[in-house]
Amino acid sequence: MAIWWATAVSVVTFIMGIVAVPLLVIRIPADYFARGRRSRMLLAGKPPAIRAVLLVGKNFLGWVLVAAGILMLVLPGQGILTILIGLMLLDFPGKFRVERWIVAHRPVLKFINWIRERAGRPPLVLEKQGQSPFSPFSRKW
Repeated sequence: MAIWWATAVSVVTFIMGIVAVPLLVIRIPADYFARGRRSRMLLAGKPPAIRAVLLVGKNFLGWVLVAAGILMLVLPGQGILTILIGLMLLDFPGKFRVERWIVAHRPVLKFINWIRERAGRPPLVLEKQGQSPFSPFSRKW
């Protein structure tokens, strides 16, 4: 029974990786990573009870995907991709810095901008003019 669940989660995360990730990358504002902080506008207009339920649900789904990804490291499936998707759903201190650090790697940024170019979107900007490049250990961002 566990193998069937792992297979189902593997198929779902594989499809998410192929379909959802490019769609989300296209929707990122071009200056999202050049800003000093990430905006929290997504749930800003919702009542507190709905925000709490959505945040708990999002974090629960994130932990389920991380656990499934760990299982898929030894079982068939997209383990690392599933773990990464789960981590992106989780809320934890320093998450935005980790995201910026990952996107700042040349192969990752090149791939993201290739997807955005094919969709007719401007490339991601990592720093405002006059700023020095950031590092994951910098307190400036």
